[in-house]
This record gives sequence, structure tokens and C-alpha cells, in this order.
Amino acid sequence: MRVYVPLTLPGLAQAYKAGELAPGPLTAYAVTPALREWYVSDDIEELEYAALNRAAAASLRLLAGVPDAPRRRVVVAVDVPDQDAVADPDRALDPAALGEVRIAAAVPMAKAAAVHVDADDAVADVLAAVDALGAADHGDEDARFTVDGAEDHELLWYGVQEIPNIVG
Repeated sequence: MRVYVPLTLPGLAQAYKAGELAPGPLTAYAVTPALREWYVSDDIEELEYAALNRAAAASLRLLAGVPDAPRRRVVVAVDVPDQDAVADPDRALDPAALGEVRIAAAVPMAKAAAVHVDADDAVADVLAAVDALGAADHGDEDARFTVDGAEDHELLWYGVQEIPNIVG
């Protein structure tokens, strides 16, 4: 199963250095039954794109907790056995948990298929979105618009062999 693990650039550098995404449990996003139902599509590429976007939103939240991290969302696509990616059945109908899965153990970077990172032109919008998250969470529509502005930027695709250039 392809899962999308949200990170920050320092988190990616740490994972690359350690050779694994760790420690477990990891929060990731995947094509879950709830995501399929919410997205109403049978196109696996569209569904995986939706899971990737959910992970990008989670990366934005990670950035809010790491003030000195560069303001670029990072998502690592990894392949894990289906049974390793477990959705919480108690949160299946929670809109905030759509596509969310837990992976109990560390995942070797050798399982990574790709890395997705914001381009330089997204930094200002990502910075503004991080700053607006709290207000958006409390119902401020202008702040929600600002947060959504980061989502207007497509993450760039990188091969895993390019990670040293990304984090260097």
C-alpha cells in the first residue's frame, strides 16, 4: 500500500541520515475506505492525490510546531504492507481523520518511492498559512482562506536519490 508521510525539511534530513522514518508509530495518509467514500471516485490516481493532499495539510501542521523549519511542506511516499497501515475505526467518520493511518514501526527509507516538496514560490503562502492555522481552526473564514492558499500550490515530485540535494 502506498502511504504518504508528512514531514518537514529537518524531519526529512533526519530520516535520510537515520535511514528510516522513525520513531513509530507514524501518522500517514492513504486511500482508506473512508477516503474513497468521501472523494467518491474509483480512479486510484485521484484517490492517491487526495491522500497526498491530506498529508500536505498535516505537514503544514507539523511546520506550525517547528518555528525554525523552512516553510516548505514535505511528504514522503512509501510502500508498506497493507496490514501495516491501520486506520482508526473509531475515527472513520471524522472529517479530520479522512485517509489517516498509523504505522506501528519505523519505515526504512529504502521503502520510499518519492518525495514531494513545495517549490520556492510557495514559501510565502505556506508561511502565511502556518501563521493563520490557529485562527482558521477557531472558525475565522479569512484565516481559512489563507490556509487554503497554501493548498493552491502543487508539491513538486522528487526521486529518493535527490533527497541529499533537497536537505543539503
